[in-house]
Amino acid sequence: MREAHPVERAVEMEYYASDSDGTGGRLRESPEDFRVRELEAFDTQPVDAPTGDYPWLVVRATLRRWDTNDFARELANSVGMSRERVTWAGTKDRHAVTTQLFAVRDLDADQLPEIRDADIEVVGRAGRGLEFGDLAGNAFEIVVREPDAPEQAEAVADDLAGFAGGEVAGSRASPAPSSRDASRLAVGVPNYFGQQRFGSKRPVTHEVGLAILRDDWEGAAMAYLGDPTEHEPEDSRAAREYVENTRDWEGALEEFPQRLRYERTMLHELVDGGSFRDAVETFPSNLQRLFVNAAQSYVFNRILSERMERGLPFHEPVAGDVVWFADSDAAAEVAQPDSSREQRVTESRVDVMARHCERGRAFVTAPLVGTDTEFADGEPGDIARGVLDDLDLAPADFDLPGNFDSQGTRRAILLQPDLAIDHDPLTFEFALPSGSYATVVLREFLKTSPLEL
Repeated sequence: MREAHPVERAVEMEYYASDSDGTGGRLRESPEDFRVRELEAFDTQPVDAPTGDYPWLVVRATLRRWDTNDFARELANSVGMSRERVTWAGTKDRHAVTTQLFAVRDLDADQLPEIRDADIEVVGRAGRGLEFGDLAGNAFEIVVREPDAPEQAEAVADDLAGFAGGEVAGSRASPAPSSRDASRLAVGVPNYFGQQRFGSKRPVTHEVGLAILRDDWEGAAMAYLGDPTEHEPEDSRAAREYVENTRDWEGALEEFPQRLRYERTMLHELVDGGSFRDAVETFPSNLQRLFVNAAQSYVFNRILSERMERGLPFHEPVAGDVVWFADSDAAAEVAQPDSSREQRVTESRVDVMARHCERGRAFVTAPLVGTDTEFADGEPGDIARGVLDDLDLAPADFDLPGNFDSQGTRRAILLQPDLAIDHDPLTFEFALPSGSYATVVLREFLKTSPLEL
């Protein structure tokens, strides 16, 4: 079992699923090298539908160099409304060309502004805003620049076919029985939360979330304001060192660059006499939720790494596992589990459930811990309980005020994308269900620093 990069291990992505050397190379040399298109699962009415019944205008935006939160803020500001009236189903990275839906409340189509590096197309109207569940998945086309050993792509794919429980033939992965396209490579990777979930250059969102779960609001605020890393710009690092060493909020405003908007908003709150909790609550509601979600993700990654360390399979269950059956209404490009169709795997049903998983009809899951979490039985349950014990956490800790509260859910532990690989230039095409990370697939192939992903 091959150890992951040290930066990845800091967020509990401890191992690779493939032992072969990687291709090397870099992602995102230009935004056009990383293209993401949402697989939409949201019904709309015609654009001339009555606004009383359908107050939300739905648009499809193709964005270049726009973080989703920043674009939503720019769109809201351009029409003089609150950012809270702009919703979306999935957050995208700014170092990419992304195509996704946005819903804007109480806006007419002719009021849409022109925004730089954004092509906006009106889709229709809806009776509600967009939510996370309205995204089926994402399709990716990703170019790797200057790979050291592009020929290694097939060797890695071969390893990952074995991790998915498929047959390995020569240097090419043989399609597993659940493959939807025999012309592609059927592979499997652990469904880790990727580095960007925690902050690519400065992974601290989970530290903020863990502090919130422990009712340590000062720790949460200082994790975001302080905690400098060597990978961020020198002026940012110096500002964080200043605030850590002095707790001089007014002086820190002189030190923090204007681009660090969230930090400066927190500092203004502290200068005005607000509490550490008040400072943390200056974040938009979706980012407040992100902190606790990042803590859940950190716990989940740790559970997956422990499962790998113990040599338990990902493509099929062991006794005690909790399996979710596939959602029969999921988009054709991506298979998804249905949370309403749960099965606890007893010793007598391991083989039966393994066959369901082999055929793509079911998924082994692990908990995203929250107040309603019920642990698995047997060894999978022991792993989850042990991880929480090590972190001094319990499901009851997720009973939090306002946007920080989380009931929890479960998540499939294995991704099984069907990949197309082209070598001129080295390009990967695949689709993933919502909430999964393309970089978690690509890290297996490149085996380089996550800062290159």
